[in-house]
Amino acid sequence: MPEIKVAHHAGFCFGVKRATDVAEKLAGEKKENEKIYTLGRIIHNDGYVASLKERGVGELSCDEIDSVCMRAKDGEQISVIIRAHGELAENIEKLRKCESETKNLKVYDCTCPYVNKVRKIARENSGEKKLFILIGAAEHPEVRGIISCTQGESLVFDSAKAIEQWIKDGFCEKYQNFRVSIGAQTTQKLSEWKKCLEILKKLYTNAKVFDTICNVTEERQTEAKELAKSSDAVIVIGSRGSSNTVKLYEICKNRCENTYLCENAEALRELVLPECNKISIAAGASTPFSVIQEVKQMIEQKENFAEMLEQTMKTINPGDIVVGIVTSVAQNEITLDLGAKTTGVIVHDKLTDDPQAKLDKMFKVGDEVKAKVIRVSDIEGIAVLDKLRVDSEANWYDIVAKYESGEIVEGKIVECVKGGLIISVNSVRIFIPASLSGVAKEAGAEALQALVGTTQKVKIVEIKEDRKRAFASIRAVQIEERKAREAAFWAQVEVGQIYEGPVKSLTNYGAFVDLGGVDGMVHTSELSWRRIRHPQEVVSVGDVIKVYIKALDAEKGRISLGYKTEDMDPWHIFNEKYSVGDTASVKIVSLMPFGAFAEVVPGADGLIHISQIADHKISTPAEVLKVGDVVDAKVTAIDDENHKISLSIRALLEEVKAAEEGAENVENAEVVYSTDDAPAADAE
Repeated sequence: MPEIKVAHHAGFCFGVKRATDVAEKLAGEKKENEKIYTLGRIIHNDGYVASLKERGVGELSCDEIDSVCMRAKDGEQISVIIRAHGELAENIEKLRKCESETKNLKVYDCTCPYVNKVRKIARENSGEKKLFILIGAAEHPEVRGIISCTQGESLVFDSAKAIEQWIKDGFCEKYQNFRVSIGAQTTQKLSEWKKCLEILKKLYTNAKVFDTICNVTEERQTEAKELAKSSDAVIVIGSRGSSNTVKLYEICKNRCENTYLCENAEALRELVLPECNKISIAAGASTPFSVIQEVKQMIEQKENFAEMLEQTMKTINPGDIVVGIVTSVAQNEITLDLGAKTTGVIVHDKLTDDPQAKLDKMFKVGDEVKAKVIRVSDIEGIAVLDKLRVDSEANWYDIVAKYESGEIVEGKIVECVKGGLIISVNSVRIFIPASLSGVAKEAGAEALQALVGTTQKVKIVEIKEDRKRAFASIRAVQIEERKAREAAFWAQVEVGQIYEGPVKSLTNYGAFVDLGGVDGMVHTSELSWRRIRHPQEVVSVGDVIKVYIKALDAEKGRISLGYKTEDMDPWHIFNEKYSVGDTASVKIVSLMPFGAFAEVVPGADGLIHISQIADHKISTPAEVLKVGDVVDAKVTAIDDENHKISLSIRALLEEVKAAEEGAENVENAEVVYSTDDAPAADAE
């Protein structure tokens, strides 16, 4: 029987897998009245699309977008998946607008990150006096979507011959004074891309070149080329409508005459293969893993049924990636049937990062699990497997996608290491430097250790593709959340609004108050009606005070707050308590040659003129008073306009003296009898 080799880069690329994973998840969680659609055919595989349709995932054309939006606004629950190829910019915008207007429509944009990268390049490198050239198939959905992102002049060429003809016809002269940028469809054949570049670089010597061919596509094509060179026959699995599949077929056919293109195992049934020592299998990005396995089995059946049975009892080696069926689920491990003499075993911490996870909730007998072989014991008949490693490798490209899009992700802090933390995001271990952890440097290692076991939101800030290492930041998320709070605050804040918040810090010139994620400042002059030297005379850090917006400067992000109110105004308090003629207990605060100033209420002082201090003539106020004395004085005049109070001790002394003199006069007065009370005289 010939050796059968399946290309390592066969089947779903991470972009397609990302889209199909979303479709399958939505299909599995589909509610009774919910409608789920893919915008266009999700992948170039009729069998897979048919299986999705059976599970309730339909296919939507661009012409039906308006109808779907109307149905959602009328109350129908609808989910729309945008495939990995992407879509016309106007169609995505239309769906997003509808999504923002009704909660009944959910849009899942599964555009491949590599495709999104090209769309961004097209957007940023087109416009007035600019020409964007894309090497690819003009009618391909990915290409049409990329070109829809351009503004102004753009051209699409599918080959070097097309460019040569364009130059020959003289159309290139129009763009001699344009700034030219060149990109490629992500699945463009590498050899054709190089031919096109060679011509265009000579024509436009200052052109900007963006190598946007997906590295997975490059690896797939390079591997297929090498396999074809060393094979007697090559089977390329995929649809004839798939751009990357057709390119794979062309690459292999140029190096191996016996190259065949088939969509599935059924299409292979009638094929008569020549006698071969080595058969290789390559597959396009839209080919499910199950179809690849079926084709492989079909080839084996065609060659030798008995040998196929023997082959199913395959040898398991460390480093192999295997797929097994769950045969039992225990508290701390699961076992798998690997289709071999060896039984697969995966322990708890190689299945999940969550030590509290219940395996019986995660797996059931019959589930298919993909894992990496760590160790094999032929004596025990056991292969120790690691699912997390496979998940990590599979999810790595999703992490790359999140980095490309700037999306915030969530994971669990699993370890505190030298220099920072390790967070697990979908089984991918990502390093968070201590400086990006959001923990103050002076807080020390204990504060970092306290984060272990917690769930945190992070932003991927750096990717090292060659070493498959990622770096993340909690601090970046905190900054974005703070900016969002600030934006929300500035969107609704107005002068005069009242807030209540804690005092965060004090400076010589004022107090900073937290208004709910945004700080405002109460100047020292606004803290009190009386003159103070430092804010701490009125408030302390941590005090919760009520303030109002006094002034705003959105451009500089400054907020001036007011704290003192009319009710706190010493003059207001004085007027509420005293009137002209009232007696007040006052405190002498300073002595001047012309009189003494006395505090009537805190913040409101009155003047006792030297002539009003005593009931006799004095040379200086100090003859009678000293600072700190508390005396009674009469309010003799109030000047509201100038906030002046006139006081008099003398007036009270004179009143007392007058009262005493009045009492003495009454005591010394002669008794006079009325003649009306005298006895009548005898009449003469």
